[in-house]
Amino acid sequence: MPSKVWPVRPPPETIRLFREAELRAEGLVGVLRMLAVLTLVLSFALVAADSDLPAQTKVLELQWFYATAMMAGYFILGALAWWGYRRGWLRIWMIWPAAAADCLFFLYGVWISMANTGLPGGHAFVFPAVWLGPVVLAFGVLRFNPGIQGFIALLTVGGLAYLISLPPGDGFVPRSGVAALFMGFAPNAMRVAMLGLAGAVLVVAALRTKLLLLRSITEARNATNLTRYLPGQLAPRLAAGGLDELRRGRWHEAAVLFIDLRGFTRLSQDMTAQELSDFATEYRRRVTAVARATGGILDKFMGDAAMIVFEEGEDSAATARAGVDCALRLREEIADWSRVRVAAGAPPLRAGIGLHWGPVFSGVVGTTDRLEYSVFGDTVNIAARLEEETKRLGADILASCDILRMARQDREAPPWNMAAETELRGRDGILRLRGVRRAEPAQFAQDQGPGPRGRYEMTGPTRTEG
Repeated sequence: MPSKVWPVRPPPETIRLFREAELRAEGLVGVLRMLAVLTLVLSFALVAADSDLPAQTKVLELQWFYATAMMAGYFILGALAWWGYRRGWLRIWMIWPAAAADCLFFLYGVWISMANTGLPGGHAFVFPAVWLGPVVLAFGVLRFNPGIQGFIALLTVGGLAYLISLPPGDGFVPRSGVAALFMGFAPNAMRVAMLGLAGAVLVVAALRTKLLLLRSITEARNATNLTRYLPGQLAPRLAAGGLDELRRGRWHEAAVLFIDLRGFTRLSQDMTAQELSDFATEYRRRVTAVARATGGILDKFMGDAAMIVFEEGEDSAATARAGVDCALRLREEIADWSRVRVAAGAPPLRAGIGLHWGPVFSGVVGTTDRLEYSVFGDTVNIAARLEEETKRLGADILASCDILRMARQDREAPPWNMAAETELRGRDGILRLRGVRRAEPAQFAQDQGPGPRGRYEMTGPTRTEG
């Protein structure tokens, strides 16, 4: 058995959200009160139209008066709850007197009917007002507060138990027959007991609803906090195995892409602080949009560089194709942005993109307050080195033949219009590459400073083919 029956106390923010949900529920109950009154009014109108009873007897006149007054008061109670919620005047403590008023309205309606007709408590269940009791119990469930639900059940059962014990009024003449058997104290006590049982069941339902709601709010807030630091694509893995599984990490195949703007240092030197902020925001917006559209995980931004990962799924070829598609879309996105800038009189833009496929280790590191999704391995280093090589080889994109082979793409067909090969330290054999040449003359400033990723090293000559 679990050591704890009750969950730990939720954080203050969760409690605040739950209180807001309670107030919204009370506003809804107010609307339902008004709808209940309108339904009763319509029912009474239909009954009065078809009734053969003498409409002018003193008893019926008083009954109509009491019923109308009770329904008017109940409608006003509902309107006040709804209006108070809409105006922001409603408070948590007000729910308790409102719940008490629900019970008192129908109990008073039953009592006044008994007083008007002189019938004893055994006849309490013949009055229409008594059947507002189950409706009041149902209203309590909407508040998903077991305390209020229990309070309503106690008032309902206690009030009805008192009413069925009342003696008859003056002039009451008891009748015999089969019907009288079911108007006695014992049958009425059973009816009250069944209402009490229904109230107990609804208390349990309210408790379960409250616990589920609190858990849902807490989990939703935790997930929201995590996605502030973690890529949204990790949500399925987070839901399936939780944060602990992500922290353990795993080895798998992946496509890794690096993109870096060319000449950013020189460009930024001519910008004001606001211009630089706007430029960086626009750059990140465009890269993020392409990554999201192609299903990539935007691992991180590093200044004007970005790393995008495509984790292997059930279809490795589709994952590799998504990585290649992302590279081509990023190239086109930067080209479109460059054309807009040139038309506005600003310097053109160019980016270098490196792309590789292979084994990586991915996982989440850090504390709950600051988590970071990280990817490690030679595949990451090679992709970063390919992005660097685009500067020297005059390419917009350099992709390893490994990823093109995995993507089942023809390495000789457009847009791959250049080829190269190189040797990497720590790797046997030659890495063959395909690339997309620069579409325009080399009119762009080149930032030849050391990049932020020094986890790789390439040795030996890089050979290019025409």
